[in-house]
Amino acid sequence: MFKYTKTTLQKLETIFEEIGYKVRYEKGSFQSGYCMVENRKIAVINRFFDVEARINVLLEILGTVEEEIDIESLTEKTAEFYDKILKMNAEEEKDKEVASEEVEETK
Repeated sequence: MFKYTKTTLQKLETIFEEIGYKVRYEKGSFQSGYCMVENRKIAVINRFFDVEARINVLLEILGTVEEEIDIESLTEKTAEFYDKILKMNAEEEKDKEVASEEVEETK
């Protein structure tokens, strides 16, 4: 897990910038806290969210656009941070599977 700081938020915003997405913080009635503008690479996030919520939303969006990301097009620093995110996500998925198996065993 990484820290929920403005620096982490800026690093995530840099990933989006480098893959061609514009991140905007606007007010609105978003059910999930964000919306993707049709046929454009724009992510609109609820501007009233705190830093932690913004990071979580950007990570969620990143998971949905993951297939569009060309790691070769990212700068070295950004690619390293993106790789860290992928490893963290893989570990979380593994932990969820283990927890799910434990629940099944107790039934």
